[in-house]
Amino acid sequence: MNKIIPISLLFFLLGTVSLFAQAKEETVLVTKDTTKLQEIDPLTPAKAAFYSAILPGLGQAYNKKYWKIPLVYGAIGTSMYFYLDNNKKYHQYRDEYKRRLEGYSPESGDFDFLSDDRLIAGQKFYQRNRDLSALFVVGFYILNIIDANVDAALIQFNVNERLSLRPEIYPSDVTFKPNVGLTFNYNF
Repeated sequence: MNKIIPISLLFFLLGTVSLFAQAKEETVLVTKDTTKLQEIDPLTPAKAAFYSAILPGLGQAYNKKYWKIPLVYGAIGTSMYFYLDNNKKYHQYRDEYKRRLEGYSPESGDFDFLSDDRLIAGQKFYQRNRDLSALFVVGFYILNIIDANVDAALIQFNVNERLSLRPEIYPSDVTFKPNVGLTFNYNF
């Protein structure tokens, strides 16, 4: 039984690698200067999102943004820690309340000074915090996928010397006072 899990995981990983072994179409962006060719792969954002969905942080590694991986694991790990901690405390309050309903007297423990109302309030508090922590885990997981997808799409964004944005000071036509503005230029 213990050997089945690693073997099935190995087959799963080999199956996902073979999905990407297909030939891809290459589109080439040709500029005026034919010495510079830039390859555009339209599947790059989808691959990055898929990798991040399989293993959080793998899409960031695919995009070569290695500094984001600790942030991903820090956010998901912190949320998971609070989920587990609140779940443990919720079960402690719930178990003590159930013991009191069954007729057991409070032992010299952590909850002997609490009334039944306080135990119910503690259950509700930790249950709410547990549920919020679960939402944060899911939210950071989805944010990880979205970040990998958007980052992969922006890597292919065309930025070259022909695009420019610069401040400019020009005189007003009526008063001849200087005006400040931004100019967006695209040279053909």
